[in-house]
Amino acid sequence: MINIKKILVSSAIAVSSFAFSQGTYVSSNYPQSYESQNSNKYSESSEKLLSAKELLDINLNAMVNDPVLRNANWGFVVYDPKTKKIISSYNEQASLIPASTTKLLTTETAMNLLGERFKWITQLEYSGNIDHDGNLEGNLYIVGSGDPSLGTNKAGAYSYREIVSDFVTAIAEKGIKKIKGDIIIQTGVFKANKSQRLPENIVWLENGNYYLPAGTTYEINPQNEKLIAKKSNPFSESKNYYYISPYVNQMVYADEFKGGYLTTKLPDAPSYLANTLRATMIKSGLPISGKVVTKLTEVQPEPREFITSYQSPALSEIIMYTNQHSDNALAEATLRMVGFQKYGDQTIEAGRNAVMNHLKTASFETDGLNYYDGSGLSRNNVVTPIAQAKFLSNLMQEKYFNSFFESLPIGGQTGTLKRMFNTTGYGQINAKTGTLNKVKTLAGYMKTNSGKTLVFSLLINNYAGSVDMVKARMERILEPALNL
Repeated sequence: MINIKKILVSSAIAVSSFAFSQGTYVSSNYPQSYESQNSNKYSESSEKLLSAKELLDINLNAMVNDPVLRNANWGFVVYDPKTKKIISSYNEQASLIPASTTKLLTTETAMNLLGERFKWITQLEYSGNIDHDGNLEGNLYIVGSGDPSLGTNKAGAYSYREIVSDFVTAIAEKGIKKIKGDIIIQTGVFKANKSQRLPENIVWLENGNYYLPAGTTYEINPQNEKLIAKKSNPFSESKNYYYISPYVNQMVYADEFKGGYLTTKLPDAPSYLANTLRATMIKSGLPISGKVVTKLTEVQPEPREFITSYQSPALSEIIMYTNQHSDNALAEATLRMVGFQKYGDQTIEAGRNAVMNHLKTASFETDGLNYYDGSGLSRNNVVTPIAQAKFLSNLMQEKYFNSFFESLPIGGQTGTLKRMFNTTGYGQINAKTGTLNKVKTLAGYMKTNSGKTLVFSLLINNYAGSVDMVKARMERILEPALNL
């Protein structure tokens, strides 16, 4: 930061010189109103003599003693992506809790490793034969791929009802009028199976001698699951149901699969989809004799035929929704996806490693960084403002930058920034917000009044007062930077 004393002294000298050159002397004989007018004139003149950068620094120094920020731990930087230089900063090397600005690292890594057009696939298949009367002597299979948006309507994703409607239509188009079998949720595929056709971009977790689908048990109370983490080898001889529990972060099993939405021992999305499909088929006059079950495929699985598939929205659309709404569930699912794509493992540890290795490749300044989760919910996450700013600056050269940029909320207009920058800065700030208890953060891009694009990071921890009070201070800190 610049030396404020120097600025004030030089400004005073400049104002004195200006007054002397104009031959203007204020006398106490003049009316008070005249004195005030001239006083304002000199104040405006001195302000005009200061550069936008100097005014930004003066404002920044004043904010250090603001009651809301006085005892806070915070850092700020405005960075020029063209010159690769800091324009103005305060405490920019401090490691601070970034809250949901952590999603910047998660979503950018996904775009880099998976591509903007990546999609999850949920596939519908059948086994057995269809006779002349349309009777299927076999089963329906739903093969998932860990789609985090399945059935949610998020980012343009279909609801369960819409997906089921398409599935029922596709079943009818195959000439199937009655099913003498079950609806099977495909939960495992043996590595020895070379002929089995899998959905495109399928997500599997390798563990032991078979694969498990990646998924979530969203809205399931862990107390109701009654799960036991098996200490001995779970793959010995038993035919129990296995999956990854988000509550204990390890492989767990249950003795039976009940198939209910809140009691399922599988990720809820495919289970709920399968049960909804069965109920809809029966209501629409397409009888099915069996029930919804899970099945670990055997070494020689029964042959299956493709019926149809559902594709998730493109990754760019899911990331748009994630950043606009700061969706934690999508961010965590995305983290696990990049872990699988990079290392064949959908654990959070694999996701962290994938992100960290990508950041190092991208020359991210990892000193002072602790990347703990994909959403920013953890207070174990820390990052420096300068590292965030340089990271965002480097992204401007990537081919997917426009999609990434458009995913960020716009000041006064969209997403989590809709209620900030409603006057000054309206439409000029594209940034990711972050909020935890006594943590408020903002990092992204600003379009200045002169047409420049600058990068900034503002991370505030342990502030005083309310959220609205600290948001007002954030706007006040950024306001002078718009004149750069």
